[in-house]
Amino acid sequence: MVSEEHLPPLRLVKDFDSASVPDTPSVEVPSPEGEAVDRPDNPLADWLSVPDAPVVPVWARSRSSVVANVAALGRLTWWHTRYHGIRTPKYLLKAVALAARGFFRACVGLWPTLSARDHSAAVRALQARVKGHPEDVDLAVRLQVAHAERTRARRWRFGAAAVAVAAAATGVALSPPLVQAGVAVAVITPLAYLGRGKETRLLDQAAPPIRVDMSAQQLNDALRAAGLLKAGKEGQDAPRVSCSMGPVRDGRGWAVIFDLPRGGGKTASDVLAKREVIAQELGVDEIQVIMSRVRAAKGGNAGRVSMWVADDDPYLGPLNPSPLETAERFSIWDPVPFGQDARGTRVELPVMWQSMFFGGLPRRGKTFSQRLLTAAGLLDAYVRHYVADGKGGADWMPMKAVAHRLVMGAEDDAIEALKAMLAELLAEMERRFALLRDLPTSVCPEGKLTPDIVAKYDLPVIFVTIDELQEYFTAMERDDREQVINDLCRIARRGPAAGFISNFASQRPDADSVPTKLREIITIRYSTQVVDRASSDMVLGKGKAAQGADASVLSEEHKGVGVLVTGPASYVTVRADYLDGPAFAALCRKGRALREAAGQLTGDAAGDVTAAADAAGITVPAIVSDVLEVMRHSPRMFTTDLLAGLVNIDEDTYGDYNAEQLASALETAGVKRTSKQVKISGANGAGYQRRDIEAAVPAEILLSVGR
Repeated sequence: MVSEEHLPPLRLVKDFDSASVPDTPSVEVPSPEGEAVDRPDNPLADWLSVPDAPVVPVWARSRSSVVANVAALGRLTWWHTRYHGIRTPKYLLKAVALAARGFFRACVGLWPTLSARDHSAAVRALQARVKGHPEDVDLAVRLQVAHAERTRARRWRFGAAAVAVAAAATGVALSPPLVQAGVAVAVITPLAYLGRGKETRLLDQAAPPIRVDMSAQQLNDALRAAGLLKAGKEGQDAPRVSCSMGPVRDGRGWAVIFDLPRGGGKTASDVLAKREVIAQELGVDEIQVIMSRVRAAKGGNAGRVSMWVADDDPYLGPLNPSPLETAERFSIWDPVPFGQDARGTRVELPVMWQSMFFGGLPRRGKTFSQRLLTAAGLLDAYVRHYVADGKGGADWMPMKAVAHRLVMGAEDDAIEALKAMLAELLAEMERRFALLRDLPTSVCPEGKLTPDIVAKYDLPVIFVTIDELQEYFTAMERDDREQVINDLCRIARRGPAAGFISNFASQRPDADSVPTKLREIITIRYSTQVVDRASSDMVLGKGKAAQGADASVLSEEHKGVGVLVTGPASYVTVRADYLDGPAFAALCRKGRALREAAGQLTGDAAGDVTAAADAAGITVPAIVSDVLEVMRHSPRMFTTDLLAGLVNIDEDTYGDYNAEQLASALETAGVKRTSKQVKISGANGAGYQRRDIEAAVPAEILLSVGR
């Protein structure tokens, strides 16, 4: 029996050398080209493998590229020359200040030599011994000799230094200016160098410093700290990600695309959920880390992640004006320009066949963002607007010039107007479905509205905008609330096929303010800053924060910035375009003109006296216009309610008004009251009739609106 220790080693590689295997016939096996090098048992395989890298760098592969890069180098050099040239006086002052510090340090360093400190030790030692032995004459003589030698050394050294300085100063004073300048540079330069500190910078930094640095090692360390990569076992390398791109500089940040290693049980979704931890490990705020999955359509897989880390907060800076502000026309069938993402890429929203929901804290730009989509519909004459604002403020008041129906506030009369508006919308929706069902498939192939059907059958797109939904729901009785919720659900669920676009918003999207069954059927959601991840999920959808779509990471400075969710796994943080109140009002006036020209001015807008006056260039007193706005849904109103409505419209103007001031202002504007008492629901009180207010409007305007 052969012992185990004498057994030949087990070979896992097939040996093709026939001479080393007995009784093996020599058979010549044809091998493909390169197999001799690629064989795994070839010790030179790694050394002989050709590197998979280009021989010539990218910038030098063509004449045009070389010329472009040389020209760019010239522009950069000229820019730096101008940048530092205008700062030359500043640099001279800094150099003189550093030279003064260096001169002081030089004097401190030379003082031991000038003061003959090398003799002082012997003198002090002899002085101490003489003090202890005053009777020793030899010690006294030695002290006297040492002291005399130190005195002579000081005289010679100080004298030589004084003569050298005087000679140099005299020579410089008698030299030509050019020589003086050269000597000054020769003296100041070493002194300034001597006076420098660890943090001293003579020249200003021409470009902002890179605040964030990133390497593959840092990325792996951050993922490992977040628990996304396993720690390496003793004697083995730790698992690492495979970077298919980067990390490389990309704009004002770093970009990288990486694949998680197999065998770790982690996916791209796990990486997105650890955004805050990864940001902390990279030394940045989570708002600076932009991550997304790379889907198969773009060459990705379940473990591939695209990450961009910004140098600073990418959502701060100058506002982005909306392109709609200067547009003359717009087709609602096209994607609506909405804003920009962190890297400045334009974000557009296709709103046809969609429903939108906006949420977030007050004064974070929620209404401004919501108005962008409605504003796009203003520039399309074949879009009919239905608008309701539960707050009843000034944000949506310019829509009176365009809106087929406009409901302002959440008082009893406004709630009744909202219910009537929803009933009208449902009736119109059913009428359209009946019409679309009867159309031939050649005209309506998918049973949905098309641009051709809109023009041929006069079926404009219906744009339903409701802001501050929670105001309506909290003011309603339970039965009315359930009915309105069901109506809104029907419009959001079935309306898109009939050309209905829903655009809802609420400050508090909880179950009591906006029921889940309404929010869950909305296809596009946008949330500005909220207080926590639970609130973010209420707006954007359950579980979205865990996927990375978390609006609670936004801060108070991020006005107009929100997280936009457009699908089950599609989201992006967007800085919405800026469209202020005056610009929105101008778009409303432009929309009215477009509808008048196309014969599409209908409903409340067609009968609005103040909007007609604005369009005709006739000035109506502001108090008359505002009172008519408050009384939009009521033929008569008590004075107390009227004052409250005016304050809601413009608190700065009407905050201190009382009944006497209101009566005086209306009388000055030409209002003549037929009665100072009104009767509403069986109760009498001081108030106003709407017909008395309308009588103060010029007659030609009343005739133009059919009053």
